[in-house]
Amino acid sequence: MIEREEETTLKQDELTSNEEAPFEHGLRPRTLQEFVGQPHIKEHLAISMAAAKKRGDALEHILLHGNPGLGKTSLAHVIAEEMGAQVRVTSGPALERVGDLAAILSNLKAGDILFVDEIHRLNKSIEEVLYPAMEDYVLDIIVGKGPTARTLRLSLEHFTLIGATTRLSMISSPLRDRFTNTFHLEFYSDEDMEAILKRSAHLMHVTLHDDAARDLATRARRTPRVGNRLLKHARDFSEVTADGTITQGLALGALKMLDVDGRGLNRVDRQILSTMIEQFGGGPVGLQALSSATGQEVETIEDVHEPFLLQTGLIERTPRGRKATREAYLHLQMTPNTIV
Repeated sequence: MIEREEETTLKQDELTSNEEAPFEHGLRPRTLQEFVGQPHIKEHLAISMAAAKKRGDALEHILLHGNPGLGKTSLAHVIAEEMGAQVRVTSGPALERVGDLAAILSNLKAGDILFVDEIHRLNKSIEEVLYPAMEDYVLDIIVGKGPTARTLRLSLEHFTLIGATTRLSMISSPLRDRFTNTFHLEFYSDEDMEAILKRSAHLMHVTLHDDAARDLATRARRTPRVGNRLLKHARDFSEVTADGTITQGLALGALKMLDVDGRGLNRVDRQILSTMIEQFGGGPVGLQALSSATGQEVETIEDVHEPFLLQTGLIERTPRGRKATREAYLHLQMTPNTIV
């Protein structure tokens, strides 16, 4: 039974690695120098990696947290590339049984990197197996049940665990404390976003005018994943309606088709703001009430829309709920007098 579980997990892990193969030829950066932004993380990582290489040891375990699309997966691949290590990719929900994790850990070579996305969604039994693996590089497996049960301790090669999460608070303290380095990925500046989009356009063999790059960058929600998605849409739009060169006019046309306004807000963002103002007098309003009024899930509002609205100063959190700010009224061209 254990052998079968291990064989299944190895196949799943191999499939995941194959899915990540486009990384080699895609838009992801491959070195720290190519990775734009996050200077506080890059400086720390450069020193840690240089020290690990000098000792001839594996890099200490790393926990990356931040909003979706900010580059946690890309940074994990950059670390692997810089360390000259192989990377195995999996996620918290994919690790359902202890045998799944055991199969992956026992096949890691010295210096290899295990990247676990959504690590906050690991179940408790898997998490407990990770504790000795991270601290002592051993794997404790219980064989059998009841009075005949016994524990097997297997030695592991020194590896690096890189965990990524959008919900740092949901990771238990014992697991969080076992990461030597914890880095928070911040939203990117417009200048960094412009540099990222120009690099992506170059890799996509697309001509992107400077003014078009600026327009796309300022509407990319300070998030590379969003920026690259807008760039790909602008590329498609320009190829169909023109000669494939992304000019400012074509970029704005593509953004209009996506219903993205001058501050990067989409239709749902504006719906949330207008609902807060029109139905709740600008707030404060709880997430559950806002969810019911807009028809959006609480998690969607909290994880996808709220972080950007907070960053841009369009809403604020209070002990009683969320409130629309003066900037939100101005952006929607509304005043308290227009509220019905």
